[in-house]
Amino acid sequence: MTELTDDLRTGAREEDVPKAGPGRLRLALASTGLMLVLVASMILAIGLGPAAISPSDTARYLWAALTGGAITADEVSTYQIIWQIRTPRVLLAAIVGAGLSAVGVAVQALVRNPLADPFVLGISSGASVGAVGVMITGSLAAFGVYAMSVGAFAGALLSSILVYLAASHRAMLSPLRLVLTGVAMSFGLQAVMSLLIYLSPNSESTSTVLYWSMGSFGAATWSTLPIVLLAVAGGIVVLRRRSRSLDVMALGDETAASLGTSPDRLRKELLLLSSLTTGAMVAVSGAIGFVGLVMPHLVRLVVGARHATVTVLAALVGGIFMVWADLLARTVVAPRELPLGVITALIGVPVFIALMRRRGYLFGSR
Repeated sequence: MTELTDDLRTGAREEDVPKAGPGRLRLALASTGLMLVLVASMILAIGLGPAAISPSDTARYLWAALTGGAITADEVSTYQIIWQIRTPRVLLAAIVGAGLSAVGVAVQALVRNPLADPFVLGISSGASVGAVGVMITGSLAAFGVYAMSVGAFAGALLSSILVYLAASHRAMLSPLRLVLTGVAMSFGLQAVMSLLIYLSPNSESTSTVLYWSMGSFGAATWSTLPIVLLAVAGGIVVLRRRSRSLDVMALGDETAASLGTSPDRLRKELLLLSSLTTGAMVAVSGAIGFVGLVMPHLVRLVVGARHATVTVLAALVGGIFMVWADLLARTVVAPRELPLGVITALIGVPVFIALMRRRGYLFGSR
């Protein structure tokens, strides 16, 4: 509240200032509560599946794995299902859900547009092209299990650079030009990805790429977790530290400049950060839509538009949402698995529209 009061003293209009969220104590309580919900959701999700395991046994197996505890011989197969298959998958779902929500917060602040997410700026499409190119051509083999991550990040970074170069005018970036350029670039990159899939040498790799492009955590292993965890955690920390600058930028470029924040420099930083984080996530999960667009808005509906609060809580809510979405995807039509993109859209869109109509929500409390 003190920071926002300072803004008012320096000339920002009161009606343009985002509503302050809960104080530090309320934020700590909300974060703790959501973290407990996330942990409980993960334990339940790890235990549920074609072979259902009770939460107490799930917790016992996890404790044994973490502490080196003993299990009986007849529990080995169940233990392996829990620790080797489901735990990395559920952890990856939570990490990607948190990352998508955090990137959504960053991109919406970057372009000051409520409809923005990594898809709108072409970042997800660029990452998908990079990952699909690696899958089809087998290039970057020298990077081993991280080849797709490298390809996805390179694609995301290249698309961001292209968007930046095309949108910049006299070394300045305007939110509207960024959005329009990003939308055009996204369509172009999706066409490139379709062409790569069409030219794929065999039908098996084509079906694999098509299924991957709709989103799945089916390929999750312990070895895939470190890079995406590092990218997502680092991105959330950076966004949290830049939260006041994001609040100031929401007031408009002229006001932000008068308060000592350079909108252009901050946009470049956010564009690079979004590319890095999105590339790491797309490589391991495919391009999952809707989460980065809607989760930040759902949190703003409850706690206001202040980025210090929204960044943290949106990440936790996104992680919880993705854990349950993945559980539905792998259990509703078991033994088959639904694409995650279908689940996220079917659940999230009606909820989002209902909340908007009930609360008369507008972006940034305006």
